[in-house]
Amino acid sequence: MIRRTIGWSALILALTLAGTVPALARASDPRADQVDALVRRAMADRRIPGLQIAVVRDGKVVLARDYGLANLQTPVAVTDQTVFSINSITKAFTGVAAMREVETGRLDLAKPVSAYLDGLPEAWRGVTIRQLLSHTSGLPDFTRGTGVDEDEAAAWNAALARPVNFPAGERFEYCQTNYALIQKVINGLNGRPENATLAQDQFRLAGMGHTGFGDGRDVIPGKAASYRYAFAKPTDPGQLRSVYEVFTPLHRAASGMNSTATDMADWMIAVLDGRLLGPSARKTLWTPVAYNDGRLGQWGMGWTVLNRPEHRAVGMTGGSRAAMFVYPEDGVGVVILTNLSGSAPEDLVDEVAAAFIPGMKLTGVAALRAGLEARGFDNLPTVVAELRRQDPDFKPEEGELNDWGYRLLTTGKPQAALSVLKLGAELYPASGNAFDSVAEAYAANGDKVRAIENYRRSLQLDPKNTNATRRLETLGAPANPSPG
Repeated sequence: MIRRTIGWSALILALTLAGTVPALARASDPRADQVDALVRRAMADRRIPGLQIAVVRDGKVVLARDYGLANLQTPVAVTDQTVFSINSITKAFTGVAAMREVETGRLDLAKPVSAYLDGLPEAWRGVTIRQLLSHTSGLPDFTRGTGVDEDEAAAWNAALARPVNFPAGERFEYCQTNYALIQKVINGLNGRPENATLAQDQFRLAGMGHTGFGDGRDVIPGKAASYRYAFAKPTDPGQLRSVYEVFTPLHRAASGMNSTATDMADWMIAVLDGRLLGPSARKTLWTPVAYNDGRLGQWGMGWTVLNRPEHRAVGMTGGSRAAMFVYPEDGVGVVILTNLSGSAPEDLVDEVAAAFIPGMKLTGVAALRAGLEARGFDNLPTVVAELRRQDPDFKPEEGELNDWGYRLLTTGKPQAALSVLKLGAELYPASGNAFDSVAEAYAANGDKVRAIENYRRSLQLDPKNTNATRRLETLGAPANPSPG
């Protein structure tokens, strides 16, 4: 049998190179060939077992392909009906569900959550619906800590008793409590149990026959297994492990959906063509929410917003293994689903989209990533210099650069992560977060001295950075060393 003759890595590579190509993409098309080469290279480099991709343009699915293995234990190849976990992309559906309530007049984004829910702590009551959807609430996360999988009610009550992390609207902090509250609110408006799922009407309107909710406890026909590489230390090659996920009922406005790339493509088309939301609601959905000081964040209503000079992109990622982005002004959407946590398919989306958007050139982080992956991270100064010659205003957006650096850091590429995050600190020397990230990268690379130095610099720039304070304590270093 094949499992007795070659190892998993070789098997993954063999199935990746073979691929499965549905009739939709069999015709010779330079764009499809370009995407095919990009996907195969990424799968080999990141050791991704299985992947689906779909592209929509002008209301039609123009490319759909399947690659590799859905299940390594059997093994079973990915087909166009293989179902993948989409994790936090669920939040984008919840954003649409919220805006559908806004369109009916039942939900007001500016109102506090206490206008819709009773029994909340005093510190929670003034948080607005908009702040919940954009992760600027400051609320404690009920999924962090122990016991949520065994006793959701106890975990929720424990979160209710904890202090808020910061005043609402002050900054961004990813928090599953936000979406549990939105779930309660929308279900209350519709007379349903507070923990009912929210997206069934979207599945129906978009014709998503293979999409639904479920986790590791459920038997889901055609479901791809889930995997990740476990790293004993950041420089290890990693050991492939199975992933078992549980999404409790109040977590299913934030995660827990499963879908196929073609179902997701049909949903993107339904969002773009107005079947799910009108133009005004879509505009609000994709408008970044401002912090209290007026700075724009990176989130709209359940969607991240990547504002570029041209070709704006909006979308969401899930579990670092699924990515969905729409280019509204271009009528293009890209979805990539994999069964490997840490595969970061979002890093491929811009290059895929560029093949289908006339005149689109890679900019910012996407241009930098393409250059470094082609020439190596050791050549970062040269690649940056070349990009600046092409565009004197070249300056990757801080949040995107930081997110990419962390993805590298957590997927066994600490040296590459350090290069990227150091660039972030050079470009944004007034950012405490940038220096905090550099410190994390130095720590992962075993350089304690420089890690301490950069944590202290981060605290000088942002005295409220509790992560830097905690990390310095762990490293046995005072935040403010005595002179001399």
